Amino acid sequence: AGWPPPATKKRQGEYPLAFRLLKLKDMFNSKFGSTPKFYVRAPGRVNIIGEHIDYCGYSVLPMAVEQDMLIAVEPVKTQTLQLANTNPLYPDFSTNANNIQIDKTKPLWHNYFLCGFKGIQEHFGLSNLTGMNCLVDGNIPPSSGLSSSSALVCCAGLVTLTVLGMNLSKVELAEICAKSERYIGTEGGGMDQSISFLAEEGTAKLIEFSPLRATDVKLPSGAVFVIANSCVEMNKAATSHFNVRVMECRLAAKLLAKYRGLQWDKVLRLEEVQATLGVSLQEMLRITEHALHPEPYSPEEVCSCLGISLQELRTQILSPNTQDVLVFKLYQRTKHVYSEAARVLQFKKICEEAPDNTVQLLGELMNQSHASCRDLYECSCPELDQLVDICRKFGAQGSRLTGAGWGGCTVSIVPADKLTSFLAHVHEAYYQRSGRNGTFEKQSLFATKPGGGALVFLEA
Repeated sequence: AGWPPPATKKRQGEYPLAFRLLKLKDMFNSKFGSTPKFYVRAPGRVNIIGEHIDYCGYSVLPMAVEQDMLIAVEPVKTQTLQLANTNPLYPDFSTNANNIQIDKTKPLWHNYFLCGFKGIQEHFGLSNLTGMNCLVDGNIPPSSGLSSSSALVCCAGLVTLTVLGMNLSKVELAEICAKSERYIGTEGGGMDQSISFLAEEGTAKLIEFSPLRATDVKLPSGAVFVIANSCVEMNKAATSHFNVRVMECRLAAKLLAKYRGLQWDKVLRLEEVQATLGVSLQEMLRITEHALHPEPYSPEEVCSCLGISLQELRTQILSPNTQDVLVFKLYQRTKHVYSEAARVLQFKKICEEAPDNTVQLLGELMNQSHASCRDLYECSCPELDQLVDICRKFGAQGSRLTGAGWGGCTVSIVPADKLTSFLAHVHEAYYQRSGRNGTFEKQSLFATKPGGGALVFLEA
């Protein structure tokens, strides 16, 4: 079915975000001297379990959070795209709507908008777009692992689609936005964009890929999920950590495929190896033990294993910002991916069966996930490890990093009757004692429920 649906008219008090919309309208008027014609909202997300496996082809289990990106929009008759932000830290930007240039070396805020805009423009093959005035307001903490950048890409994609008066399915829109975020150099897998569009209030989602689909996962009623911000920022597009992991998984998939006599040059994802062999995740872990060694691989050894030259490796397999990497930890990354993929399926199964000790069992899986992210994938950091320990000490049944890692947030499963004391103790132990108290506010430590997906609001 075509999407977005006819936009909803907003009325004061009808939505919890009505106050923000009215404030945004006033700021838009001050900035551009006119009134927005419509507003678009796209939520951030928390990934409950399933870290760094979406780009390997495996299912993940996120939910949308209430924090979001809002954009007030007015189409204009010129070809100028004018972008402004309610946050004074993010400077205004303007460009020709038909000459979009995205600088991969500078992950500036407006480039994420341009990704979504360009993705829709190229999907429809359009060359003569009208301009627009846009004012962006986000309350997702930046570089926190709650998908602020992808929410902005999704918001921009939906803005552009709405201005054009065209329709796409939610799945198509999610896939376009996932691809278009690569304009800024991030080799993501599509989880963030999928949940931003496919989320529904009250339920987490199992997101599967190839083809993209979402299944409701009912979370246990006796527990809440709490997000805590480590206050260490990490921008995926500004560092090579993320893309190096993507390439390590790609190389591992090729080596495993070669080891088992498959057509390795066509293989990009670890899931493809499993699917082609038709074996279980446990069997893939056993194959990994035999096929790969724990010692890091040099580029030369990878080339020797695959029978290719260093030039072929760098130009045909590696991404531009990973061509100078000296070591690849293929064994460790592969062990994480296959074990994490199994944990996601087990998490969903426990939620469905709902045994008496559901919260304890889910917590154990989250704890295993964090240990794997920390030790095998090496995407944690000392502050995240400290925060996870504090959360477990004060009542969380399970706690783990969420998002890309190397900073950002943790997510914890907490029995509902322990929530008040948990929040107070974590606030004191992590934020007050370490001098991070200045950052303590709703953005730093909060319980969250599954929120709804992207929406369009008409001006009243």
